[in-house]
Amino acid sequence: MTDHGSSTPPESPSTPRPTRNGGSGWLMARPFGIPVYVTPSWLIIAVIITLIYQPVVESTLALGPVSYLVAFVFAVLLYVSVLIHELAHSVTARMFGLPVGRITLYMLGGVSEIEREAPTPGREFLVAVSGPVLSLVLAAAGFAAYGFVDPQTIAGVLIWQLWVANLLVGVFNLLPGLPLDGGRLVRALVWALTRRPKAGTVVAAWGGRVLAVAIVAVPLGYALLAGAAPNLFGLLWALLLASFIWMGAASALRTARLRERVPTLRARELGRRVAVVGAEVSVAEAGRRMAEAGAGAVLVADAAGTPTSIVNDAAATAVPESRRPWVPVSSVSRAITRGAVVRADLEGESLLEALRAHPAQEYLLVEDDGTPFGVLRTSDVQEAFTRR
Repeated sequence: MTDHGSSTPPESPSTPRPTRNGGSGWLMARPFGIPVYVTPSWLIIAVIITLIYQPVVESTLALGPVSYLVAFVFAVLLYVSVLIHELAHSVTARMFGLPVGRITLYMLGGVSEIEREAPTPGREFLVAVSGPVLSLVLAAAGFAAYGFVDPQTIAGVLIWQLWVANLLVGVFNLLPGLPLDGGRLVRALVWALTRRPKAGTVVAAWGGRVLAVAIVAVPLGYALLAGAAPNLFGLLWALLLASFIWMGAASALRTARLRERVPTLRARELGRRVAVVGAEVSVAEAGRRMAEAGAGAVLVADAAGTPTSIVNDAAATAVPESRRPWVPVSSVSRAITRGAVVRADLEGESLLEALRAHPAQEYLLVEDDGTPFGVLRTSDVQEAFTRR
């Protein structure tokens, strides 16, 4: 199971990327400059694959305890195949100028975090289809190689399993429902026909929901019709897979709704008017001037009138009211860094990209000539996405 990961949802332009310390994985390599992370959940599936595949190895080769090692090697090679699948998505996306944040390998496969939506349905189609095509090419190569090895050897057993696994990965990912690659293909086709990317997402997401139900209902119904008890392990695995697909489809629908709001984002409309004060002014006096000016933020400037910092609302509010006349605003302000200065004329995706490039809680909005326009808070941008 893989997913090329569409573009990053825009609901939080300053959301930090997962890190090893955040529990989202270990950085393993950087092929083509793309960081590849492996999550701890991969260890779970590696153990499961090893335990399932070990009897197959043992019955064929009679290696004793060594069969566990061979089975584990298969688990590793299987995820190397998944990585190659994801690299196909990522490299194709980069060819079209789409930034790729990372590739993550986890329990159910892998995901390529492509940070911007493809601008055309044709490019969306090519990015989506590249992964399954490469998986099927690997399957064909493995099938051809299997004819040149002894089936009763370690190499023969591994090659046979790998070509079958790549065939399954390629075919399964072509199923027509999000978040699978086949769902991306459906989305691209509907987008091309209707000229509406959201329409493509809705159709492909509902395809994913139907697929999720079928993954559980078909084998369960077959077992009941055959008068046999459902395999508990198989049923649990089907439920896990169906849950992943259902949640992925739901996430795609949410992201589509959010993306419709992206063009409506305008820095000028979201920015707050400011009251400009000196660093020595007290918190109480700054609050009075802000209220008097009908402003929504306080900008701290030096003697020459150059903005140096922005008063943080939470820090200012945390100062006891009795002490506010004696606490300078400089002690509750954040310095304005170079990355925290944003042009006031930015809109839509350009605005989000500027915020993602330098995550912060507040930004100074400036005119083309550098004149301060106002203050943009990340919380205001996030609220714009949640408005009905």
